[in-house]
Amino acid sequence: MKFQCSACGLRLNSNHFKYQEAKKLQLTSICDQCLQRGAKAADFGNVPIAIFAQGLLYGFVGRDNEDQELNFLVHSKDKRKRYESFIQDYDSNELAQQQLSRQEFNQALIASEVGKIEFIPQLNLTFAENLNKLGLKVDFKLNEVDFIDRERIRAKYHYRCQYCGRRGHSVDHKDPVSLSHNNDFDNLILSCQECNRIKSNMPYELFIKLNAQIAQLNQKLVKYENALATFSGEFEQRRRSIAATMHLKGVVNDPELTQMRKQNKKLQDAIDSLSSDYDELRKLREQHFNTGWKLLQVNSKEDII
Repeated sequence: MKFQCSACGLRLNSNHFKYQEAKKLQLTSICDQCLQRGAKAADFGNVPIAIFAQGLLYGFVGRDNEDQELNFLVHSKDKRKRYESFIQDYDSNELAQQQLSRQEFNQALIASEVGKIEFIPQLNLTFAENLNKLGLKVDFKLNEVDFIDRERIRAKYHYRCQYCGRRGHSVDHKDPVSLSHNNDFDNLILSCQECNRIKSNMPYELFIKLNAQIAQLNQKLVKYENALATFSGEFEQRRRSIAATMHLKGVVNDPELTQMRKQNKKLQDAIDSLSSDYDELRKLREQHFNTGWKLLQVNSKEDII
């Protein structure tokens, strides 16, 4: 859920308007960034937030009524959109939050909004590039496993993904490096590129739990991979035979070549069909992990509801 701040005009996640006083949760008419700037919530009205707070029996800090024409600090809709996107990037990036406090992040934004920093976040720049332009530093390259250790891991696990059993060469951190900063050998395991991508920042314990629930599906994926490798190898060998026969005969078409091409066409059709079934299983497996991860995030999210 998002609300619009009555001071700066930015539409932000509802958590930016949450204020804890003693044991009572209150919602404010303006965002945490504007509060840090020195604006007072009691000077601003915000009808949607006031109604929402009343419905949930929360306190509300702000005026009862709202001005007909709000004079937002960030006048331009385009500029508000850029700030909103940049703040959303920070809100969803655990690595940035670990290295950069909310107060420091807000202070840079405040300086940008009032013109002390002559830069406004750009939609065509990466989050890291926008941070640098605002004078904020975050190290996004915490994976410092050297080549020798990577080869040791690959040899240790015989180039087999330790999650699904397919062939793999991606060295993965059990505890995500973005959270643990742990490049120790004990925290490294081998995975296929697909499992590495799906796992991403997911906790190792959760990924293992979800993976155990689909053990039979993983076994099928290994069989599909082996079958595709066999078919593809045979197809390539036959393709080379056709090329060699053409070279020896010095012709492009004759009955023998036509027959060979027909056989290879049937083989290609079988490969395509097998690949389609394989991709469906892969998508189903990825959905399984994504659903489990999202459910955990929703349950642990500190929303105002």
